[in-house]
Amino acid sequence: MTSRIAVVLVVVAALAGAWWLLQILGMPPNLSPDALATWLQSQGAAGPVLLMLLMLIAVVVGPIPTLPVSATAGLAFGVLPGTAIAATGAVIGALVAFWIARFLGREAICRRFPDNPVLARDGSQRFLTIAILLTRLIPLFSFALISYAAGVTAIRTWRFAVATAIGMLPMTLVFAGLGNTFKLNPVLTVVAALAILAVMVWLPWSLSRHPDSRLARWLHLHQ
Repeated sequence: MTSRIAVVLVVVAALAGAWWLLQILGMPPNLSPDALATWLQSQGAAGPVLLMLLMLIAVVVGPIPTLPVSATAGLAFGVLPGTAIAATGAVIGALVAFWIARFLGREAICRRFPDNPVLARDGSQRFLTIAILLTRLIPLFSFALISYAAGVTAIRTWRFAVATAIGMLPMTLVFAGLGNTFKLNPVLTVVAALAILAVMVWLPWSLSRHPDSRLARWLHLHQ
């Protein structure tokens, strides 16, 4: 455990150093897409790297919103390059958060809930992958929180990365394409998030009552 804490402390120190570097280089304090795009363009070839670094920090730390960073990517570098840069930074950040939670929290959580199928090493990888994918589709769900929560489950790293990349891509592309002119409809966003939550709560309950159903077999719930 001591070595794991040391690794996490190194990661935290690296993130703090990265944030300090961004400040030294003159990153705008208000983080508005227009100001950030202008600043990134002034950084030349380092601009894309700095954007990925900002997105990584936003994902791991949490309070920094990721969608404005995606908008900045489109404004600064164009739709497709900006989407690729923002998505790369987000996936790397999600993996950092995922592994922090896995190093520090998984064993303790498994001891506390030994019979939870979501935590079991032989649990359904397909079900966990779909759950991650669905929550990534709705911006209302905290990107950081999902990453940390996934780290204590049994999902394999590559599945988490793929589900994260695919799930976040649509909204990242939209924001990179429309920049800060695009605004989410708060009512529709909340409704969509509640619908996904309802499905994720109902589905395990329904499958537990019908363990031999075709859907349960497809999800490999009893593999």
